[in-house]
Amino acid sequence: MAPDILLSHGPQGPSAYAQAVHAAGGIPHCACCPPCDTSFDALVLCGGGDVDPARFGQENRGSRDIDHRRDAAELALARAYAAAGKPILAICRGCQVVNIALGGTLIQDLPPASRQRHTSQGSGDLVHPVTAEPGSFFFSAFGPRFFVNSAHHQAVDLLGAGLLAALKSDDGVVEGLVHRSLPILCVQFHPERMSFSRRRSDTADGAPIFHWLLHAAAAQDKI
Repeated sequence: MAPDILLSHGPQGPSAYAQAVHAAGGIPHCACCPPCDTSFDALVLCGGGDVDPARFGQENRGSRDIDHRRDAAELALARAYAAAGKPILAICRGCQVVNIALGGTLIQDLPPASRQRHTSQGSGDLVHPVTAEPGSFFFSAFGPRFFVNSAHHQAVDLLGAGLLAALKSDDGVVEGLVHRSLPILCVQFHPERMSFSRRRSDTADGAPIFHWLLHAAAAQDKI
């Protein structure tokens, strides 16, 4: 039986995320600000606006598009799925949510030189190389160095408990996190726009990230 995957998304909708989960073999269950239900086999935290910096003990220094209801829902989900030992795939905003949920902080607005590498002035993504830590999922799946898409002005700063920075851009921005002991995979880029029907020629294939999710979710389904 295909694993049931909860997708928490913003008002813009989950289309690309849901399509990628379905293409990888999962059944997506999509909701904006869903209740804290850990009965699903895995959780996907989708992209979106910034998290309220008060959630990690800071004043607002460049955060925007804050949705307090979504912050509350997704921080609760991240903590609950982590506590249950269930898989989490966290994408862009989701990566930041997981880091905050586990006690970490964010860079609220990247320095101008980094923003030029990570934040498009138009509606599309930028593309840049990243370097993977040897022994990490990213190194195994993609090799030591590969290209990803980019559309963010914030980034992980201090790491949450148990998280490791396993992927970085050339300017030192964290682009991927793994957890030391839990099935948690976080990416600052957008693999849902790099895989399956949205596969692109100028980046790595994002499909292995969704295959990781489905493999981890299927393992939960057998417990």
